[in-house]
Amino acid sequence: MPRSLWLLVIGMLINVTGSSFLWPLNTIYIHDHLGKSLTVAGIVLMLNSAASVAGNLIGGVLFDRYGGYRSILSGIVLTFTAILGLVFFNDWPWYIVFLTLVGFGSGIVFPSMYALAGTVWPEGGRKAFNAIYVSQNAGVAIGAALGGLIAGYSFQLIFIANAALYAVFFLLACFGYRKIASAPSAQSSILQESSKLQNRDKFTALIILCSGYLLCWVAYVQWQSTIAAHTQELNIPLTQYSLIWTVNGALIVFGQPLVNTFVKYAAKSIKKQMMIGFCIFIFSFVMVSFAGDFSGFMTAMIILTIGEMLVWPAVPTIANALAPKGREGFYQGFVNSTATGGRMIGPLLGGVLVDLYGMNMLFAVLIGLLFIAMFTTSVYDKKIKEKHPAPAVSA
Repeated sequence: MPRSLWLLVIGMLINVTGSSFLWPLNTIYIHDHLGKSLTVAGIVLMLNSAASVAGNLIGGVLFDRYGGYRSILSGIVLTFTAILGLVFFNDWPWYIVFLTLVGFGSGIVFPSMYALAGTVWPEGGRKAFNAIYVSQNAGVAIGAALGGLIAGYSFQLIFIANAALYAVFFLLACFGYRKIASAPSAQSSILQESSKLQNRDKFTALIILCSGYLLCWVAYVQWQSTIAAHTQELNIPLTQYSLIWTVNGALIVFGQPLVNTFVKYAAKSIKKQMMIGFCIFIFSFVMVSFAGDFSGFMTAMIILTIGEMLVWPAVPTIANALAPKGREGFYQGFVNSTATGGRMIGPLLGGVLVDLYGMNMLFAVLIGLLFIAMFTTSVYDKKIKEKHPAPAVSA
């Protein structure tokens, strides 16, 4: 990998380690420490994700217009300011305000990081996005492990640790990303972008693909919201719940050689890779629906992680292949905003379903959504193949 990509990988690791101190525990903090219902917790997380959707779209356009360095720095500054606010004001309702601002600022950062990765190593293909994805999940493993331990002492320390790591991320970006090449292209606004799409068939394919991606995130995010609260009702300690996320991140980091070998021989197209991943997702939710203790949840998470390793890096790779030149930031912003949209809808939908109908109904709905996601993935490039017989995106 080129040196510039290594800097992006390290930056993503620091960024996600800091944020992972908090995000797996958000629902628990709102529900148990602030005394709010799961539905209210879902609304708070929805606001955070809605702001992140806006940040994703704006961040993608900022990347195309001003380049990666400026767009990433602007997102970091805004997020760091909001995190400092959480250090001093983390009661109700200030928690809502600053968590929403954190969502907007971090939303600007993520598509710019992915678009910059594709720009600095275009010949790397999926390897560039896999590298960012792996570093992101290494941060999840480290942050979740430390977050559970720190939360056992004080949630206040969680906010302080998050702020400290984001300050380090700012310094790395400020001095390390300045010379990373990312030529900005003329852009004006999201609405104008949509009217200037160079290939509507490809953008339509991206919309169809991302609709399934959104549904998959609606299911996945339950692990951070309703399932998190469910583990507390079963008296599973916070340290064990955080360990589940540590294993998730560690498996993604250390299991990459096995996944790469599997993809090479058993999933020679990205579409096939995603379809296998969706099947594994479905099996994991069947498993977690029967889980009643720590070992059951850990087993379901390990299965889920294998599916995640096949699905998550595939979507930005496809988006990069579909994007017209000069529109990489917008396409990555669209992908990230879709994922964030799933994170926005998921906690509220899950909270309402659990409050009204219970966990069993939730799991039934989630499995149904994953079957729909499989269908949209199977047909997303149908129109492109009709006009261009060669596969739209290959492995």
